[in-house]
Amino acid sequence: MNQLKWLPAAIEDVQRLHAFIAEKNPRAAARAVAAILSGAEGLLTSPRLGRPMGEEDERRELFVPFGAGAYVIRYLIEHGETPVIIRVWHCRELRLGV
Repeated sequence: MNQLKWLPAAIEDVQRLHAFIAEKNPRAAARAVAAILSGAEGLLTSPRLGRPMGEEDERRELFVPFGAGAYVIRYLIEHGETPVIIRVWHCRELRLGV
């Protein structure tokens, strides 16, 4: 059975996203985290579910719908089957240099 690994930066991303939403709506923050975790868990049965980022690269991006937008889970596939979550962000975030 596949395992799901989270890099520390990805865990921090989820915590940051939760804190941002929780300031205004704690229930929505809990739902957002649940959506992210559910999307990530889907990689256990289908590790190639996300779109590839390049032809020779095992990095992929999975879009998890939430409200009017989506969360982006960037991951790689380690040893041909183990999803490793690299980063997580909302599609409307301004991301510089990441």
